[in-house]
Amino acid sequence: MWPSRPEPRFVISSRYDDGFKLYYEQYCARGDMENRIKDQQLDLFAGRTSSTHWWTNQWRLILSGFAYTLFERLRVHLKNTPFERMSAGTLRLKLIKVGAVIIRNTRRIRVLMSDSYPHKNDLSALVQRLVPQ
Repeated sequence: MWPSRPEPRFVISSRYDDGFKLYYEQYCARGDMENRIKDQQLDLFAGRTSSTHWWTNQWRLILSGFAYTLFERLRVHLKNTPFERMSAGTLRLKLIKVGAVIIRNTRRIRVLMSDSYPHKNDLSALVQRLVPQ
């Protein structure tokens, strides 16, 4: 049963700085970090440690950590693009899991993508940014 009378709650703090600053620098940063943890567990498969062998679970966590690092480095190259604020799962779906035909010979590698792929130009621009000059 819920109590019939109101139960007001108060937060008492000894902080004297601006509450706006506190909210954006600490509270929102904490929420963003929880989103990054959720990305790694759900989208990069860190939560799938169901093996009975320790090394198997450890190896999956190491690979998940590498994948997270890869996506964070990829975000650096996605500044000022529509993909800048996307989660790891959305980036994986829209940029990494792309159906293409790869033709390789001794001098070059060609990637043939469908004309109907909606992010073809964005992916091409990203690849150009990733190529060392």
